[in-house]
Amino acid sequence: MIQTMKREMQNVLEQNILHFWMTEMVDRENGGFYGRIDGQGQLHPKAEKGAILNARILWSFSAAYRVLRKPEYLEMATYAKDYFLGHFIDSEYGGVYWTVDYKGQPQNTRKQFYAIGFALYGLSEYVRATGDGEALDCALQLFDCIEEHALDLLYNGYIEATARDWQPIADMRLSPLDANFPKSQNTHLHIIEPYTNLYRALCEIESGKVSLTDSDCLPRFKARHGSTAATRVRSQLRNLIAIFTDHILNPETHHLDLFFEMDWTRGAGHLESYGHDIECSWLMHEAALVLGDKEVLAQMEPIVQMVAKASEKGLRPDGSMIHEANLDTGHVDDDLHWWVQAENVVGWINIYHHFGDQSALEKAWRCWGYIKDNLIDREHGEWYWSRRSDGSLNLVDDKAGFWKCPYHNSRMCLEVIEREL
Repeated sequence: MIQTMKREMQNVLEQNILHFWMTEMVDRENGGFYGRIDGQGQLHPKAEKGAILNARILWSFSAAYRVLRKPEYLEMATYAKDYFLGHFIDSEYGGVYWTVDYKGQPQNTRKQFYAIGFALYGLSEYVRATGDGEALDCALQLFDCIEEHALDLLYNGYIEATARDWQPIADMRLSPLDANFPKSQNTHLHIIEPYTNLYRALCEIESGKVSLTDSDCLPRFKARHGSTAATRVRSQLRNLIAIFTDHILNPETHHLDLFFEMDWTRGAGHLESYGHDIECSWLMHEAALVLGDKEVLAQMEPIVQMVAKASEKGLRPDGSMIHEANLDTGHVDDDLHWWVQAENVVGWINIYHHFGDQSALEKAWRCWGYIKDNLIDREHGEWYWSRRSDGSLNLVDDKAGFWKCPYHNSRMCLEVIEREL
């Protein structure tokens, strides 16, 4: 089963996902990548280009090159890195623009820390793949931006957003679908994720596994902070793990609450997001594993399994997982989103890998079967956004776009390929 899954996922990764982004989404006229292909397969060449999409493209091709070492993936990763540094980095105030227009000019200049986190994630993965000093220097500067402008020194945790010049803004929502609260599980999840990867990259540099092309970037960071980069990132990674266990994890349900006031009072009612639960379970575990503190890991491992268990509430008999539920209103979003299925696979693979739970492997296998049969576009490439609960195909939402990126699905494939299962 495992070897079949690995073989099938490598084929889907290379022939279906990465091939699509290399052949359909590269904007050779204006640079970077097109901003949108809709659910009908129609290219929108003048669509805005989002920081999240471009950072996730950078991560995906960097990770693919690191694992598979194919030169075409390095070429795409470098192309993505150069475009991102040239167009999304705010040279005046620091941080990352939310969007640029199709020609690469700043459009929405607000600072969403979720996007800055993904920029850090993509750049740190490029460092792991290549040792590129420019990427590391920028990643460390983005880490500084998050710590300086997002960290709440009174109640702990990280706020959602600011204006371009880091001044407060009233509407901090990540998207129109989100509630307007100053803190969220989702943003914290996508800060712990890049901090884990940055710390891992720094450890690989210190151990000699990764050789830097610019030996001055770490001394520059040390000159700013008076400590090694790894020590500072490690400290904040440890803090983030504690934030999840102390504030975001609901101790009664073992689900992760979604929205919070500054003082961590839960907001927006009783919401359960099953895809985020299963994704959180393995990303929290990864953070503890990379941190390398035995006491923290011993504390986290039961929590990891409890959160994964709680996510089972969203599982269907065919192995797929529904999106989310509002327990106050009774509304259930039972669409079967591409990203939820990808995280469902990784979450259960992680439980099997580290805890030897055979039933977890079977859950991952069933979900992989659902993905193969229902979400992969075998004719045109990439995956569909979702299936409705009645099995009908969602062709309304994008095939590729602001929120539809080669990240959840490529990461699923790479996690299974790379793990020693």
